[in-house]
Amino acid sequence: MLFGLGRGLRQTFAKLPSLRLGPLPDAPAPAVRDPWTGDGAAGARILAGELVYAGAAMQLRPGEPACWNDEGASQMLRAYAHGFSWLRDLRALGSDAARANARALVADWIATSHSSAVATRPDVAGARITAWLAHWDFFADSAADGFRRKLIAQLHSEARALSARLPAEEIDARALVGLKGLIAAGVALHGQAGYLVRALRFLPQAIGGQMRADGSHVERSPVAHMAALQELIEIRTLLQAAQATPPAALAAAIERMGPALRMFRHGDGGLALFNGSFETPTGLIEQTLTAAGRAGRTPSALPEGGFHRLQSGRSVLIMDVGVPPAPGLDRFAHAGTLSFEFSVGRDRLIVNCGAAPAAGSEWRDALRATAAHSTLVIADTSSSEIKRSGLGRRPDKVEAQRQEANGAHWLEASHDGWERPFGAIHRRRLYMAESGEDLRGEDSIEATSGQPFAIRFHLHPSVIASIQQDHATVLLRTSAGGWRLRADGPALTLEDSVYFGNGEARRTQQVVMTCRGDEPQVVKWAITKAG
Repeated sequence: MLFGLGRGLRQTFAKLPSLRLGPLPDAPAPAVRDPWTGDGAAGARILAGELVYAGAAMQLRPGEPACWNDEGASQMLRAYAHGFSWLRDLRALGSDAARANARALVADWIATSHSSAVATRPDVAGARITAWLAHWDFFADSAADGFRRKLIAQLHSEARALSARLPAEEIDARALVGLKGLIAAGVALHGQAGYLVRALRFLPQAIGGQMRADGSHVERSPVAHMAALQELIEIRTLLQAAQATPPAALAAAIERMGPALRMFRHGDGGLALFNGSFETPTGLIEQTLTAAGRAGRTPSALPEGGFHRLQSGRSVLIMDVGVPPAPGLDRFAHAGTLSFEFSVGRDRLIVNCGAAPAAGSEWRDALRATAAHSTLVIADTSSSEIKRSGLGRRPDKVEAQRQEANGAHWLEASHDGWERPFGAIHRRRLYMAESGEDLRGEDSIEATSGQPFAIRFHLHPSVIASIQQDHATVLLRTSAGGWRLRADGPALTLEDSVYFGNGEARRTQQVVMTCRGDEPQVVKWAITKAG
């Protein structure tokens, strides 16, 4: 009660006009820089009036009524628009027109009244403050004096409001974004070092709530993991610029998270598609890992995070063997327990369908369902209940055992996600030979009565698939050669699928094995190198 009262008073005082005497300086200290490379193609689309993010798009044109309050856009997309981190894409475009567009959009935002909960959320405000400061030299240095004065005044007002709202109520990675914004304000705004002190009070707790001892992130999403690591790297850089002593937890978290991020990479350098993730540009991943520091050995498993990596020869298999993230941390969680992805060299063969978290509910929820993952699904029912805010019913117990010998790998895992609706346990056994050219699996259901189920292997769009005459084999052709997928028992069929690995839909196919409830509750399959 007292905590809530204190926060309310701080927010009230934050809305009062500044009592600062004398004029504000016309520029911030040049201590904030954006270390991450932008996307020039995305910048060109912004210049044309379209903001694209996480599987969705909205119009972004200064002066138009719906520019900042498009009710047709998802909350996630609107938060991205209000956060201004897309300024790096206009900067990557680098033209005078891009600079003018950035300035016009910032001026339009300042001139518009923003009372929505999205615009004023601590993580959104933190992203906005950091972006404006980090790209000041790009869009504000050459601007008119009046624009710079308004922008500096707005930055002070935003920082006061953000300070009053901390600590943030969100317990996921968004908490770090709000703290980063307040630290950036304390470092770059004249006479506001108190913000830095305040942010450092909350930073150790936020880090402790985000990171596990094995280096994994609590949201169990490769993309969320990378984003949190980037936030921590930026915070470290800001504290170094301010010559402030960082908490010990900061360096320790960065050191652990770098190797853990490597565990999620396929041979093409991109990330695996679990829990709202995208492949992500490899150059940006490399930037992040380089900034994180010491390389460290890529782990074969994240026991607390619930992922295993099998790697032999040129083959990589990454599998989800963990309990879904807890309520409050599951906003991007998928019902993909025991799903896996399989790649050889730079070719992805077996994938999950990806994600469109900023899209409308129809696409967003369909991609979160078990059927959009390379695993088994009982009676077209997801292993976790998909809800708008996260997950409902979910596996309570996920177990995994692993053995290795002479370069070969055995992995056995099970989960109880269908215990309540069907009294069923799903068990998956995998074997990868030393060469990496022989992957064998067995999926089974343990239940008191037979269940109808399907096993799905979604194919990357670059894979060309054809069913052989025996209907028990599918030939998979990639740029580097062919593979055979065989099954013992059910006939194999090829069905349409979709791939959102880069945030936009691409047509692809899936191999499906379907069994009725009165058929054997076990299927053995193999993926082997052809020729």
